[in-house]
Amino acid sequence: MLFKLGSAQFDQTVRAYSADLYRYAWWLCRDRFTAEELVQETFARAWKNWDSLADLGAVKAWLITILRNERARLYERKRLDISDDDPQDLELPSHERPGDHLELEQLVGELPPAYREPLVLQVLGGYDCREIAEMLGTTEGAVMTRLTRARQALRAHLSEPAKARVAP
Repeated sequence: MLFKLGSAQFDQTVRAYSADLYRYAWWLCRDRFTAEELVQETFARAWKNWDSLADLGAVKAWLITILRNERARLYERKRLDISDDDPQDLELPSHERPGDHLELEQLVGELPPAYREPLVLQVLGGYDCREIAEMLGTTEGAVMTRLTRARQALRAHLSEPAKARVAP
């Protein structure tokens, strides 16, 4: 059942979810300007389709789905230059944190997108496997497998002896 949503609700939605969408976009593309562009495009598309939103309670999942689609459109429109930037050179969108957190962020950023996306949606977004499966257009089982593999990859790296991770 569709109901009429006004611009006041949309403004409230933008204020409520801008930071979450930016964080998610940054984790997807690891570039501040691209993340900002994705969030802006997401809200532009959401505004155009605002009247088609059937459940106001699902607005965050709806916005994340739009953001993922915008990211796919962005990569269809542009041929991006691939660089071998050192992950330590990346600017993080938050205040400085202890070294362990930075290392973990870098490791998550190095995960393949198929593993990184569900992990970020679960940890940052607080979504359960069913919701993530709907957003990613896959099954709950696939999401659980990807989450398990992402955690295994992080554990494998973090369980290496500290001396193996420290450059001589």
